[in-house]
Amino acid sequence: MRKIKQRVSELDWQALEQSLWECGYAKTPPLLSSQECEELVQLYPDDTRFRSRIDMARYRFGVGDYKYFAEPLPKTIQELRSGFYAPLASIANRWMEKLGSEERYPRTLNDFLTMCRKRGQSKPTPLLLHYEAGGYNCLHQDLYGEIAFPLQLTCFLSEPGRDYSGGEFLLLEQRPRAQSKGEAITARQGEIMIFTTRYRPAQGTKGYYRVNIRHGVSRVSSGVRYTLGVIFHDAK
Repeated sequence: MRKIKQRVSELDWQALEQSLWECGYAKTPPLLSSQECEELVQLYPDDTRFRSRIDMARYRFGVGDYKYFAEPLPKTIQELRSGFYAPLASIANRWMEKLGSEERYPRTLNDFLTMCRKRGQSKPTPLLLHYEAGGYNCLHQDLYGEIAFPLQLTCFLSEPGRDYSGGEFLLLEQRPRAQSKGEAITARQGEIMIFTTRYRPAQGTKGYYRVNIRHGVSRVSSGVRYTLGVIFHDAK
């Protein structure tokens, strides 16, 4: 099987970027194999691979749990993080330019993580999320410090209709002076959702402005649902 970096480079980046500008999210075709998805799911019971576990109900985040990976990250996650970073950094820099921000993101993931460490953000943030029947995730944004990369990934490790039902990926766009707009998206095993961490640029009569977006997961009706979250900035 081709390396993940090659699979990422072969994506239709023009179409993905257009969707990110217009909607704040874009979904890839299946990029991870079933075997790669299952290998990640099988890591979940091994607490030695993780630095912490969060019970969502305890913090009123939802119902379910998730675990943040410890260093060293599994090879598949390292390759996803490094493979997606460069094309997403280019998009992020175009977003910042249109929004009139002086903030820019370096070309390589290593340089970006060095920026994070200088601000005290050194804990890895990729995580596995686990939901069973009745589980859900409240709308939120994944911000862990002063530095936050504008885009992130959710990799779908379970197959809807076979492993679980319900549990749609949710996005809520809070439009200024208008009703909020929601999206509920179902994705196949191996597909990857690219979406904004905080906001997307939208063009108005006086130029571009920020549209705030939060994400979550609707209630799982049956079965077990696993996803991998790939966040590029580290945490304090």
